[in-house]
Amino acid sequence: MNKKQKITIVIVSVLFLCYFSYSFFFEREGKVEAKDQDIVVNDNIPDKEVKSIYKVDIKGQVEKPGVYEVNENARVIDVIEKAGGLKKNANTDFLNLSKKVVDGDVIWVYTTKEIEKLQKVKTVIEYVEKDCHCPDVSNSACITKPTTNNPGKININTASLKELITLNGIGDSKAKLIIEYRTKKLFTTIEEIKNVSGIGDSAYEKIKDFIVV
Repeated sequence: MNKKQKITIVIVSVLFLCYFSYSFFFEREGKVEAKDQDIVVNDNIPDKEVKSIYKVDIKGQVEKPGVYEVNENARVIDVIEKAGGLKKNANTDFLNLSKKVVDGDVIWVYTTKEIEKLQKVKTVIEYVEKDCHCPDVSNSACITKPTTNNPGKININTASLKELITLNGIGDSKAKLIIEYRTKKLFTTIEEIKNVSGIGDSAYEKIKDFIVV
């Protein structure tokens, strides 16, 4: 075997070794990437344990009023804690702190003076665990109930969303508009409900015998 043949064999051997090494490394890297890709895909599988998230608006005598996200098992006291806790002049005597919240709740934390003012507008305190709405604005946490001389009728100044949508022709959107209207100005007569967008004479005739102020 001459010198030229030996050089040729060496070159071929080196090329073969390089090819074998490259093939082995590329195949191994491909497996690692595929494995990593599988992990990413698995991370996108929905977590069955994730709970619903509610948004709750808390106002009044808390350190940081605002809209907070809480899980579906949260209670009024949990929202208060998220809002930085109560201010010194807060009065929770008529709040149901253990009540579970629902999406869209509005929680008002009053001062003692505000409560006294509410009582002057013909409210009676009842220690019951049920939805209630204070005279001036919806309050998903309060446990006061307005008095009425018309049992069985719905007070459009204080009724909850659930109560309002039981009226003939009043759906979710109109009920929300009623609540929005009364937060700015309370109804003084039942006829004023016609001032709410979407409630005309026809709709009024259907509900007038079932509402009070």
